[in-house]
Amino acid sequence: MEYNIYCDESCHLPHDNSDLMVIGGISCPKDKAEYINKAIRNIKTVNGVYEFAEIKWTKVSMSKYKMYEELVDLFFDNTFLCFRAVVALNKSHLNYKKFHLSHDDWYQRIYFLTLREMIDIGHIYHVYVDIKDTKGSEKIDKLREVLNNVVGYFYEETVKNIQLLRSDQVQLLQLADLFIGAVSYSNRGLDSNPAKMQLIQHIEEVSGRSLKITSPKSESKINIFRWLPKEV
Repeated sequence: MEYNIYCDESCHLPHDNSDLMVIGGISCPKDKAEYINKAIRNIKTVNGVYEFAEIKWTKVSMSKYKMYEELVDLFFDNTFLCFRAVVALNKSHLNYKKFHLSHDDWYQRIYFLTLREMIDIGHIYHVYVDIKDTKGSEKIDKLREVLNNVVGYFYEETVKNIQLLRSDQVQLLQLADLFIGAVSYSNRGLDSNPAKMQLIQHIEEVSGRSLKITSPKSESKINIFRWLPKEV
């Protein structure tokens, strides 16, 4: 079976006033992707939003709360959709020199931790990553190299491609941004936006799990892994 994985990230820069980074993604069977993309566009239209307007965590507000809650419910109503995120904590405690790493090296390792639990041998995967900056192509090439080194001889059969896409053009990337934003906001302990707090509460109630606790490995619908540097 073929799957698409739509990936995004939050607080991924080394000096961005946040002591954590979140990398995550939504997995969707390839033959169901267009159905979900159309469903997302329909939810926008019903709520008075242009179907190709970009939905983002940063835009969550009380005025459009109903739409964002419906998008969350769409995810939970479709059992074939799965979400995983790695919350990398204590960025300020990272000792790159000790382990002969750069920030980009560490970033790639967290990306690998995210994808590792989303990929099963015997299936085929297409990984789509939101374009964040001008170094996107370099990061993708490095990520492809990391996966290639790990999965070895079956790489070409398992991960067919890793591609950069613009989130404003792909509805499922926007849905991934929404869930990653919720995980980041929750784990950073922010509480200034009532709509975002309410949406996080809704996600936790429907899933039956906190976004601030590492999930059991057996949990596939929403799987959160909180990562700490070894020194902490």
